[in-house]
Amino acid sequence: MHLFHRIFALCRTVLSKWCYKRTLIHLRIAILSLALAQAGSLPNALAQNEKQKADLTGLDIEELMEVEIVTGASKFAQKVTDAPASITVITAEEIRRFGYRTLTDVLASVKGFYVSYDRNYAYVGVRGFSRPEDYNSRLLLMINGHRVNENIYDSVYYETAFPVDIDLIEQIEIIRGPSSSLYGTNAFFGVINIITKKGEAFHGLEVSTDAGSLQTYRGRISYGDQFANGLGLLLSGTFYDSKGNRRLYYKEFDMPETNNGIAEDADYDRFHNFFGNLSFGNFTVAGVYSAREKGIPTAAFETRFNDRRNNTRDSFGYADLRYERNLSSGFHLTGRAYYDQYIYSGDLVYQRSADEAPTTYIAKDAATGRQWGSEFTLAKNLAQKHKLTFGTEFRHNFQQDQDNFAEDTGEIYLAGRRASHIHALYAQDEFAISKKLLLNVGLRFDRYSTFGSTVNPRLALIVNPFKKTWFKMLYGQAFRAPNVFELFYGDSAIQKPALNLKPETIKTTEAVFEQYLGNHVRLSASGYFYHIHSLISQQIDPLDNLIVFRNADHIKARGIELEIEAKMKRLESKASFVYQKTEDERLGDDLVNSPRQQAYFNLSLPLWKETLYSSLDVRFTGERKTALGIPADGYWMTNLTLLKQRLGHGWELSFSLYNLFDQKYSDPVGEELRQNTITQDGRRFRVKLSYGFGKKK
Repeated sequence: MHLFHRIFALCRTVLSKWCYKRTLIHLRIAILSLALAQAGSLPNALAQNEKQKADLTGLDIEELMEVEIVTGASKFAQKVTDAPASITVITAEEIRRFGYRTLTDVLASVKGFYVSYDRNYAYVGVRGFSRPEDYNSRLLLMINGHRVNENIYDSVYYETAFPVDIDLIEQIEIIRGPSSSLYGTNAFFGVINIITKKGEAFHGLEVSTDAGSLQTYRGRISYGDQFANGLGLLLSGTFYDSKGNRRLYYKEFDMPETNNGIAEDADYDRFHNFFGNLSFGNFTVAGVYSAREKGIPTAAFETRFNDRRNNTRDSFGYADLRYERNLSSGFHLTGRAYYDQYIYSGDLVYQRSADEAPTTYIAKDAATGRQWGSEFTLAKNLAQKHKLTFGTEFRHNFQQDQDNFAEDTGEIYLAGRRASHIHALYAQDEFAISKKLLLNVGLRFDRYSTFGSTVNPRLALIVNPFKKTWFKMLYGQAFRAPNVFELFYGDSAIQKPALNLKPETIKTTEAVFEQYLGNHVRLSASGYFYHIHSLISQQIDPLDNLIVFRNADHIKARGIELEIEAKMKRLESKASFVYQKTEDERLGDDLVNSPRQQAYFNLSLPLWKETLYSSLDVRFTGERKTALGIPADGYWMTNLTLLKQRLGHGWELSFSLYNLFDQKYSDPVGEELRQNTITQDGRRFRVKLSYGFGKKK
């Protein structure tokens, strides 16, 4: 690896001598001018790829090997077996059959992933790493290639706050391993790329409604079609309302003055979202908006217990214009321009002294993030051996505001007004050394106004020695830039700004083996090792006893992931086992919320012809250490879904039981809660009914 380090150092030196901003500006102008000069009506390459795709329903393993395509691993469409990563693909059919309600349900079924929930937000762990208070900033989430991580906390929302209805998802690409060589920050442990359905999947109007436990109701109305003139349209809106658990008991508050530890009517969850997509020729316009309100029953941040005014509200939206075409020079051009907005507000109710009136007050916590950006990518096949990709990206975070103040007195604890910008250049070469040997090399240079520059590589060697056998040797480096919250949040009473943080980095080495057995079975095995340097962590400064973020920790981990999958036309089954050990090098101990073992099994099969399906998924999460060092017990979870398709003209009905055996289990939570763990829900059910006006029997 010394040779690679020298190359990267040389690249850094050369790039630092450029007049960086001027180069990027001229490059954007040149590419945009080229695109306008070449304006015409050549088919959209992505649309072509969609048309070439066969219906994956009912294909066996050997057929899937030929047609299963991902775009997020290399920024172009390629077979999963050729992608420079360990990849899992979840299809719309799997989402329907297994009754997944949210993205957290999906990810909990993927090898190496696990989910914890503190009754406000859900946190996704991968390969033994999940810090509940980190707001999911170490996975990059994209919708059709559009970055969803917002620009205050770098957070993403996988539960009900996820901005796209799960019924609109065509495919989920889960790409493991460092991907900063293409995507920059947040692509630390991997990338999740959501591919949404197109209008032609609906052929008109579709409505869906479901009801379930905890007085939970949801409704969706969608309209989509592909018109004769080539115009594609999809519009969809969803609303959701859940009363949640009406009574939740927490022993930490079991006193008469705190209602004997019972929080009443404080677990509510409601949201609404909108998704629109319009495509014509080489252009695609997309818009997303979601807004969620969640009650906090846990008295987090030492707030007043059993007060339903404690809540958080998050809204996220973007508008995205994408242009894609083949140029006469042989290059394929992809360009996008976008605007994103994120608004957060929290009402935190605190108790005053007994002799003060009024006895409570609300602390308002708020954040507003707005940004615009652009990205251009040029790709070209060269000499039938190289597929070259070059790109440039710019993001201007013109608003990154944070506020904290008392509602009644107007006393201001924090009023931060920030702005920042990011420039990046990246390049990648997929080199077919021979028919059985593929080399993928990528490199990206990022420059931040907050801390400076960073260079991150990726290297993959893919060997196909036999028709149904693949070996992948992977090495990658990624970074996560310190976000605005970590750098500048300070209220003078609890937390102070960090200011001098630098990026945390990860280096991962991985070997992947994939074997197709006959026509119906796929076997995969992965072994990995990663090392995290300068991990950003909360600490107490002994000089003033205030919380501050610092590059304090170093983490090392190793693990193996095994999976076997069987597909026999309409019958599907999958089983996986994961062993991982993730340690804090300084303490020599396992990380908080890091299970050593995980296992998963699912089975979906038709009960009556091909219209009634039964689907079972069983998952195991091992023991996890908590913030107090007391382990949270491991647990088994079993879910069952019955799906009736073609129930008359256009109707579809499903019934799901979640936590079928009423397993009692708890998740570790962050130090902002008095509780060490939070007990999760027992058995629940959902009934879902959909009707497509344009669907045939």
